[in-house]
Amino acid sequence: MVRSSTLLALGALTAAAVACAPASETTTQASPAAPGASGSADTCAKDSLTLKTPGKLTVGTDKPAYEPWFKDDNPANGEGFESAVVYAVAGRLGFAPGDVTWATVKFDSAFAPGAKQFDFDLNQVSVTPDRAKVVDFSKGYYTVKQAVVALEGSNIASATDLAGLKDAKIGVQVGTTSLQAVKDVIKPPAGPNVYNEQIDAVNALKNKQVDAIVVDLPTAFYVTAAQIENAKIVGQFGTASGEPEVFGAVFEKGSPLVGCVNKALDELTASGELAKIESKWLGSAAGAPELK
Repeated sequence: MVRSSTLLALGALTAAAVACAPASETTTQASPAAPGASGSADTCAKDSLTLKTPGKLTVGTDKPAYEPWFKDDNPANGEGFESAVVYAVAGRLGFAPGDVTWATVKFDSAFAPGAKQFDFDLNQVSVTPDRAKVVDFSKGYYTVKQAVVALEGSNIASATDLAGLKDAKIGVQVGTTSLQAVKDVIKPPAGPNVYNEQIDAVNALKNKQVDAIVVDLPTAFYVTAAQIENAKIVGQFGTASGEPEVFGAVFEKGSPLVGCVNKALDELTASGELAKIESKWLGSAAGAPELK
């Protein structure tokens, strides 16, 4: 997971983010906790849905809401990848844009055990078996890889493989799959420097308190385009298992809404709309080198 306020550099980001993970990799595979059956037409009619507020779709995400996932720290404007996905799903469920309300939810609170204040949450939350024990997930709406960001001219910036990162002091946000990827894939002997917020890790790199940070690939393009001057993406890498990592919408455990959101995602995938949203906000695959 993984977040600073919007800068004018988004124009550069939108061009740079065209180098992000490809639309063709977006998956509709069910998460470990997603129910097998899609919602039926009757149970997924707007008036039949079980919602936190009748007639309103309440969606959670963190604040600040970072680009390229959201634009101008305003989830309600429909701009940015995840905001656009929310309104596309909402439309398939019969909600007008004005029927969507937003709740501020800390990243790690979204998938913590217990009752939720949202109908579902979109906040770059990766589907994992451990998380799926206490919350439900939709099918994946985006396939992601992790990326290493370092300062230009540093020893780490010239690394061409994972072995070149072994002695690096790496910063990463707590509670994220980025942290798990550092532990499982890079395996620095001293362990990573762990920060409560992503912006704290970004500032640690900016102030040269760490040699590199690890974030998801689209966020890495934003970090290098808008947050840290003279930073570069060293490369990207996959999971230790080789299984693709996907982001899923998060639901309270047992939510009857999961099947209906899965149905909406299936329709968006089949129509090509989900791929268009991804292409617009995240772009197609390009040159971030693969670290092995």
